[in-house]
Amino acid sequence: MNRQQFYKTPQWKELSKAYAKSVNYLCERCSTIDNPVPGKICHHKIHLNDINYLDPKISLNWDNIEYLCQDCHNKEHFSMYDEVIWDDKGNIIDVKRRDNEETI
Repeated sequence: MNRQQFYKTPQWKELSKAYAKSVNYLCERCSTIDNPVPGKICHHKIHLNDINYLDPKISLNWDNIEYLCQDCHNKEHFSMYDEVIWDDKGNIIDVKRRDNEETI
């Protein structure tokens, strides 16, 4: 199993579903009482990498998760970029860095 496959495990699916429900399916960063914003993604505060995803104290720890809307999640992961272009399936097509060095 690799890091991407981890997100397909029954353990992650069960935990992320329960966590989203526990926060009423609202984004924990930008939702307010006056402006409830639906969340979409359970995000690891300590980002998973090719090693720590195997550690359930990180990958399956309720305290290491927050529920985010797509915009907040993108800001978390892509704040160093000026522009991220997605296809209709949510895959990254092109990214332009702020320092104009390279496109990935």
